[in-house]
Amino acid sequence: MIQNNYFNTNEDLKKQFSDIIDWKEIVDAFENGFADAEEYKKTSNEHLQYAPSNYEDAIEYYRTLLENLGDITGTTVASLAAEMDRIGLKYDSGNVTFPDAMIKAYKAVQETGLQPYGISRRRGGLGIPCTVQALMMELLGRADASLAIALGCANLAETIERFASKEMSDKYVPLMASGELTGAMALTEPNYGSDLPGVQTKAEKGADGIWRLTGTKRFITHACGFAGTPSVILTLARTGSPTSGARGLSFFLVHGKDVHVASIEKKMGLHCSPTCEVVYDNSPGELIGEESQGLVKYAMGMMNTARLSIAAQAMGIGSAAYFEAKKYASERVQFGKTIDKIPAVRKMLDLMERETAAMRCLLIEASRTVDMYLWRLERLEHSGLPDREVRKDEQVRKWEKLANYFTPLSKYYTSEMCNKVAYDAVQIHGGSGYTEDYDVSRIFRDARITNIYEGTTQLQVVASIGGVVAGMAPAGHLRAYLDEEMAKFQPSAELTQIRATLEDAITAYKSISDGDSRDMLSFELVEMSARLIAGMLLERAASRQQGADRADRLRIAKLYNSDSQAICAANTTKIKNAGSLVTA
Repeated sequence: MIQNNYFNTNEDLKKQFSDIIDWKEIVDAFENGFADAEEYKKTSNEHLQYAPSNYEDAIEYYRTLLENLGDITGTTVASLAAEMDRIGLKYDSGNVTFPDAMIKAYKAVQETGLQPYGISRRRGGLGIPCTVQALMMELLGRADASLAIALGCANLAETIERFASKEMSDKYVPLMASGELTGAMALTEPNYGSDLPGVQTKAEKGADGIWRLTGTKRFITHACGFAGTPSVILTLARTGSPTSGARGLSFFLVHGKDVHVASIEKKMGLHCSPTCEVVYDNSPGELIGEESQGLVKYAMGMMNTARLSIAAQAMGIGSAAYFEAKKYASERVQFGKTIDKIPAVRKMLDLMERETAAMRCLLIEASRTVDMYLWRLERLEHSGLPDREVRKDEQVRKWEKLANYFTPLSKYYTSEMCNKVAYDAVQIHGGSGYTEDYDVSRIFRDARITNIYEGTTQLQVVASIGGVVAGMAPAGHLRAYLDEEMAKFQPSAELTQIRATLEDAITAYKSISDGDSRDMLSFELVEMSARLIAGMLLERAASRQQGADRADRLRIAKLYNSDSQAICAANTTKIKNAGSLVTA
């Protein structure tokens, strides 16, 4: 792996941070008038001592975290990644052993205090907005995907903070922030993967008032804990009848010591990420929140966060693939010149460059939409207002709708493009890329899971399609968003054409009477919306830059939008020819 500071040496990432992201709106949304700094003045609460007291302090705090994490991921973690992958995990009689290299890498991050990035300051976390969290997860994903997952599991404390009682949050979240506990989420079962309303693991409340869970969960990451650090497993279980569907499910905290890890999966990639089968046998659990809200509110809230995390992880893996390919191509000599001078290879590298830039734009914008509604929502919820009044808040409604579209969209797009970039990186390495002598083979294997777990691409399309069709209606939230954002700069002719093509495709899509044909063509419409949004974000980014940086961004945007015009034209043709999909 390339070893350097993964933040300071990534020019696109640095420019996003310094020039492109509108930090004022993010800081306003998250820091709440710098309330933590004010409280520190009054109480000297040690958890709040680094809370920023103005915009400049906030931005510098965020930058320092990224620079520090960029250093540790690009040196220590990157240097250990190949060894971690080669040794992998060992399982014996319910116990999982992690390689020493992974433990060393984990502790290196933990000792810097950078692990609890998803936890509030008041309970011992870093206290940073989702936008900064996403950038940190990209850095971790670039260094090693398995380690990124391990560190992310402790940040499942965020779900406890959001949905559990104050007493439960005060009990468990500080322990997860300090590294004394880690987390896992247990939703999937052997017969119920994406079909979560069918979950059959049952929870029954005994005469002693204790809930006990019985059943089996599959594909549960880090249910075994990590290297002696025990886990708390956030578990979806049925408190209603076996046929009560989504409304019969509740959410529980179960200690890892009270379940049996029956096995771990032998996987294509992520060799240091334990994917466990977990058996619950009258395992005691603590109810999180209210009964019957387990799937519709708590698990879905946790999954939306997880999907953004996987988008960021995919961004990191894609970034790793691009930089490794770029370095190799600049050093490998064939026909008397380095292969990056060969037009066919140069074409691939240019495509990888603009796709990673587009991926990052979408990831950051998805994070922005979450930041713009989540913290306001939480403050309103804690204000004592009835839930129905909270939900009427115009800003919450606007940004939550956008977040519900952007989150699955960014997960779909970054994971698919991550795989494309990793594929091309192997190709650029030639025969060497097919060996284990180069890190690109591991990157390629690790990339493949990103468009599968936390909801496949196909499920992300299902989650996104309503945001496209309804969102682009005359009074739709996506149309209003596009109008507002495109008014901030002068859109190119290419971008304007892509939007017109999408409008045309939506009209054709809505006219399809056969439901199966519509479902089969949902991907094409969602892909078009992703290309439009990413192209718009690239041009908007250029409008916030100056000089050579602006010119370079416009160059990338023009090439990207040229690609998009061809893709959107082809997709529109498919949609208009929907009848050809129906077979006798």
